[in-house]
Amino acid sequence: MSDILPIRRALLSVSDKTGLIDFGRFLAGRGVEILSTGGTARALREAGVPVKDVSDHTGFPEILDGRVKTLVPQVHGGILGRRDLAEHLAQMDKHAIAPIDLVAVNLYPFEATVAKGASFEDCIENIDIGGPAMIRSAAKNHDGVAVLTEPQHFAEVQAEIEAQGGTTLATRRRLAAAAYARTAAYDAAISAWFARQEGQDFPPRLSLPGVLRQGLRYGENPHQSAAFYVDATSRPGIATAMQVQGKELSYNNINDTDAAFECVAEFDRPAIAIIKHATPCGVAVAEDLVTAWDRAFLCDPVSPFGGIVAANRVLDAAAAEKIAAIFTEVVIAPDADEAARAIFARKKNLRLLLTGAMPDPAAPGMTFKSVSGGFLAQSRDAGHVAASDLKVVTQRAPSAAELRDLLFAFRVCKHVKSNAIVYAKGEATVGIGGGQPNRVDSARIAGWKSEEAAKAAGLAEPLARGSVVASDAFFPFADGLEAAVAAGATAVIQPGGSMRDAEVIAAADKAGLAMVFTGMRHFRH
Repeated sequence: MSDILPIRRALLSVSDKTGLIDFGRFLAGRGVEILSTGGTARALREAGVPVKDVSDHTGFPEILDGRVKTLVPQVHGGILGRRDLAEHLAQMDKHAIAPIDLVAVNLYPFEATVAKGASFEDCIENIDIGGPAMIRSAAKNHDGVAVLTEPQHFAEVQAEIEAQGGTTLATRRRLAAAAYARTAAYDAAISAWFARQEGQDFPPRLSLPGVLRQGLRYGENPHQSAAFYVDATSRPGIATAMQVQGKELSYNNINDTDAAFECVAEFDRPAIAIIKHATPCGVAVAEDLVTAWDRAFLCDPVSPFGGIVAANRVLDAAAAEKIAAIFTEVVIAPDADEAARAIFARKKNLRLLLTGAMPDPAAPGMTFKSVSGGFLAQSRDAGHVAASDLKVVTQRAPSAAELRDLLFAFRVCKHVKSNAIVYAKGEATVGIGGGQPNRVDSARIAGWKSEEAAKAAGLAEPLARGSVVASDAFFPFADGLEAAVAAGATAVIQPGGSMRDAEVIAAADKAGLAMVFTGMRHFRH
């Protein structure tokens, strides 16, 4: 069989009609017989493109409200019949089955239907059956059939036909691979949705649907390859963001920006989170973004350079001027006004990402982590602690101001690598330590950083003096709490549950601290 496949007959049936009319006109102009169904046939006819209904081609009408229209031998035989086998050709001739050389199908919009919160019945009706069958048939017989499953394939195939007189085997194989990837992702989305309907968070088989957003220059390091895939049902964030300006995002940019946006989404009031290597180096809430920025930056004036900044409000000129004053890799926010965009535009390498909305930090979802030979799946850490959830375990209860800061610090703690310690004052971080093999080192590091930040700001005493402290997990010994006391903390929030809780409580009472237990841990590895 020749490498170049001329197109004499094509079947077009698409839900996304982007590029359809131009491609239909191109095929018709080359004398290609176009078969089609339903809305696709109607759109082509209205554009003046000659088209033959599949039911006229097969002699079999659409039945069962359109559920059966292409599942007939005249369609699948025309697609699957091998042109290089005399026996196949003879059988096709005997049963009046005409070869179909090109199949362009994109599927019922199941993922979009689920994403908009449609009813169970509507979701079921948007499960395509004939489409995947035709796609898989054409992909299997790619030696003799070109299969197009995405709107961008129209222009690619048209250019090749114009240049070569038909499609090449290399192109048909590439399209076949894309076709199987599409049906696999489609089935994965359906199976995941069905599992959720049945209350199965972890079904016996789990497939992850993903659409390639972009290839990346490399992964965490230059010797690693990488790409960015998105889920069609993604919550607002890095996967849904529009990049307004700046260089191409890197693997580390994407990872760090996701961490920053998830952190800032925790807060209802205007908030800024500054992230470096997926770890907060300053977080604050205030009445406006400028004040939040100043207080977040004060926590660690060294680390933000080359970092990621996330805001949970529309960025204005005043906030943009503050952020743009230092070298920043990425800024992400729900939106930015024209003045802010103009200010960021002066920093041509700065990536500005706008999401249009904030994610709900309490919304359910799944996270995944690869391990050798498999992956781990877990529900998102959507846990939140309210004042009513806290148990006062010391002789002194926290003041209203301390209680406010304790709840703030514990929310930030959720986004710091374990073992995590966060000092906070006035709803702003004043010392952060994490990623250490023991909690006492994290407490000491956070205290030391508060001292360095105070020196940089020309202040007489460490920022952590008079702060509260949050720990993502219980203090296994009193030494971690004693390090927090040395740093200047006056109140503590921690999960509790250690065999030595009594020892830790006694140390807090001895130092005059207020301490509350949350009963909820926030490990982050």
